[in-house]
Amino acid sequence: MSNEQKATFGAWVAAIGTVIAAIGSTPIKRIPDGTLRSFNLIGNELQATGNALEADAIEEFTLTKVGNEIQAIGNVTVIAGIVIDFNTIIKQELNIKGNLLQALGGSAALADSFDEEHTLEELYSIYGNLLQIIGNSLQAISGILTLNNKDSGNLNVVGSWIQAIGAIISALVQTKESSTCSCCTYRM
Repeated sequence: MSNEQKATFGAWVAAIGTVIAAIGSTPIKRIPDGTLRSFNLIGNELQATGNALEADAIEEFTLTKVGNEIQAIGNVTVIAGIVIDFNTIIKQELNIKGNLLQALGGSAALADSFDEEHTLEELYSIYGNLLQIIGNSLQAISGILTLNNKDSGNLNVVGSWIQAIGAIISALVQTKESSTCSCCTYRM
């Protein structure tokens, strides 16, 4: 598998994981809470895997590579809060820190986008990263409010879906960039 293929595959694994986690964060009366927690766990596992694949596909040191690594660490932090038998406060703190790490990783990738050539793909890449940063930040704020016994409303749900939209845009951009043949100007 080429690095371009690995990056594209990783982007779609992360995007699918983000959507699954968003479903898990959405209170759906017909789905039991345990099933929603499983969706959240599986979604974060897929996000971590996808971000790690994207980071591994980049051979040189870039902010995008570091950003993907930090995002994967953030997802693993959220996973630890879900699977390890901690008390409720520690679980919530891990969730908050994991979302903040994901936002930090997205910020690093976003900063790298500003150094690129100003193309339509880069503009979409900026939008995708920005939406993921906003979504993760809203999820972290929701966690902080919950930790302080304040009503966070649907902030976590909104943040999850904003992040999912950003991840899908990022995966579409990666797919478009990968469809460009490096040996010629042919585009699919």
